[in-house]
Amino acid sequence: MNIHLIANHLNELADNSDTGFTFDSLPIAGEVDVLQVTITGREEIPIFVSVTDDQILCIAYLWGEEEVKQDTRGEMLEAMVEMNIPMPLSSFSKIDDKYVIFGALSVNSSLHDVEHELSVLSDNSLEVINEMADYLL
Repeated sequence: MNIHLIANHLNELADNSDTGFTFDSLPIAGEVDVLQVTITGREEIPIFVSVTDDQILCIAYLWGEEEVKQDTRGEMLEAMVEMNIPMPLSSFSKIDDKYVIFGALSVNSSLHDVEHELSVLSDNSLEVINEMADYLL
């Protein structure tokens, strides 16, 4: 599996996705090729997909450290840890000064599985931003 195969699949779905979403994907060449995926109506939260020998990694950037109310940062981190297990197919992490939510799949996953992961990750991103709003500026 590679990002070009995923991009072609998502772009060809149009309105035929089992998830009910319309995807737009754009390959970004670099040291590691990445696929930027947006879901129509959710362009402010793109998902970045990379494929390695072992996994397909899907990451959505949520907010930066500068957007966190510093006096409630500890409470926010605790809330994120508590939310990790009940949140389907996604987990929290931090890349440099950015908080992210991510999901990983096997490279042997079907294109339908990738599509499903992307839709769940997008839903979870919106839910997390809503749940964490009190901790953000």
